[in-house]
Amino acid sequence: MKIRKIVSVVLVLIIAAAGWFFVSPLFIDETVDEPFFDHIPTRAQVDAMEPAARDAMMTEMMTRAAAAPNSEVDEPMDRTMAETPLILAVGQFKDADAIHKGSGNASLFQLTDGSHVVRLDDFRVTNGPALVVLLAEEIKPQNANDVKRGYVKLGELKGNVGNQNYAVPANINPSAYGSVVIWCELFDVLFSAAPLNIT
Repeated sequence: MKIRKIVSVVLVLIIAAAGWFFVSPLFIDETVDEPFFDHIPTRAQVDAMEPAARDAMMTEMMTRAAAAPNSEVDEPMDRTMAETPLILAVGQFKDADAIHKGSGNASLFQLTDGSHVVRLDDFRVTNGPALVVLLAEEIKPQNANDVKRGYVKLGELKGNVGNQNYAVPANINPSAYGSVVIWCELFDVLFSAAPLNIT
């Protein structure tokens, strides 16, 4: 009698466990939020793509990046900048188009040691893949061809929102450049530009 009860209890437990295994997926949600791209492709991979595939990838990556949370930076002016920097030029960021938008100020400083820094203040730009900061020769670039006429890369964009500093390479004469540009290096897309006006 005891053995029969034990066997009955074990059978009931096995049946209940099997039932839960098969029925529980009907009641329990399993949420997945998988990115479309596991990694950002290299420029060589993008260049090797067929135009239609490249455009589809660009659209998808731009849409996802624009919807991503802001990456905020609040970088103070360092002590060298805070002493007596000379403001050489200033400008305001403008939208490149209805999708790629930017606002805030760009300033070109000459520091006391003779070096140069570009500072972005009250800055905001649409998120995007592989964004970089450039000094472009064109004063008011409107498209990729305007930017490609001549530029120097100052570095990867530290954040799409906030105050930040970018050192100008020592071998570069900043007076030869007319604007600060936010640029998608992967797809050659202009996101925003700030024409520099000499003070």
